[in-house]
Amino acid sequence: MATIPSLDAAFRSLYEINMGIRPGERVLVFSDTIRSDENVSPADRDRRTRLNATARSASEYAGKVYGTSSFIEFPATPASGVEPPLELWSATFGATTIAALDSAGLLTKLLDKSAAADQIAAAREIVIAGRGALADIIIALSNNSTSHTRFRALACAAGCRFASLPHFDPDMFHSSMTVDWNALAARTARLVQTVNRADWIRVTTPNGTNMEICKQGRQAEGDDGLLTAAGSFGNLPAGEAYLAPLEGMSHGVMIIEWGPTRKLEQPLRLTVEKGVVVNIEGDDIHREKLEARFAENSNCRNIAELGIGTNDKASRPDNVLEAEKILGTIHIALGDNTGFGGTVSAPFHEDYVFYQPTLTAVMPNGETKVIIDGGQLLI
Repeated sequence: MATIPSLDAAFRSLYEINMGIRPGERVLVFSDTIRSDENVSPADRDRRTRLNATARSASEYAGKVYGTSSFIEFPATPASGVEPPLELWSATFGATTIAALDSAGLLTKLLDKSAAADQIAAAREIVIAGRGALADIIIALSNNSTSHTRFRALACAAGCRFASLPHFDPDMFHSSMTVDWNALAARTARLVQTVNRADWIRVTTPNGTNMEICKQGRQAEGDDGLLTAAGSFGNLPAGEAYLAPLEGMSHGVMIIEWGPTRKLEQPLRLTVEKGVVVNIEGDDIHREKLEARFAENSNCRNIAELGIGTNDKASRPDNVLEAEKILGTIHIALGDNTGFGGTVSAPFHEDYVFYQPTLTAVMPNGETKVIIDGGQLLI
């Protein structure tokens, strides 16, 4: 029988390098379980089972080495971007804060993502006032992402450091999580600085993708995996520059060849007009999933994000968490973008990765600068 490599060194790096844990800090690790009504392939079932077990081990390690940790698990939400269940909210913010949110008529609106901007601001004040019940570090090892949720945003507003690892495969601890984090941070910062000079970003790929993405008035940020400041949030494995395109402006064609955890049987062609997907062509079953999301909530059609990968240790195309970090790739997301500068709220956020792109920044004066040429980062 093959020996399973120990994750103790990986957990130590996670807590001490990525999260910058300090004496006396409280850790909360959470994961999700496969629902009985989910149609999951054998390979994905194996990964998700290992993911849940790894989450438990990460919590146990924190309790053993750093003194305090709690673990929460719950049935998987219907999709990434859907709010996690009340159980996790309660474990994170405490019964008193949850009662205050409920008394103010905010809790239900937060859970179903219907809260207006002023209501989210009021919830933020309540959560900040209840800071004593909050963990200092949250490690989100659920399969479905909580990155683009009110839960995550409020946790960070209260000062929590939040690492999101959706679709994570424990094998990544031995690959993309071994990157030189300081070098990655410097590379990502250079890229962000260049992108932020542009008004528009043009993306073309060999498979026919051709998108004009509007950046006017929006600022790119970097996800470099160093989540040591209060309120920090990012993916792990990390490595991207990202932005929320200006709503209603982006246009073009996206040819999707990869879903979150598999290569599609046939590519899907998405036509984008005025910042939203207006048509899907192709026979892969993933089309039905997207059309169902669009029917449930038209905001799911929104072009939510443009990201650019900066992790030179990332290589897997079959797992979107790592694929979107591959150096020289780009990804475009649909759905919610309220957590990083956008204005569209939706119970959905899904990234699609594009390979060997050429990415051109178009400056306000019309000048252009090629940032990526055929998948090669030039800065």
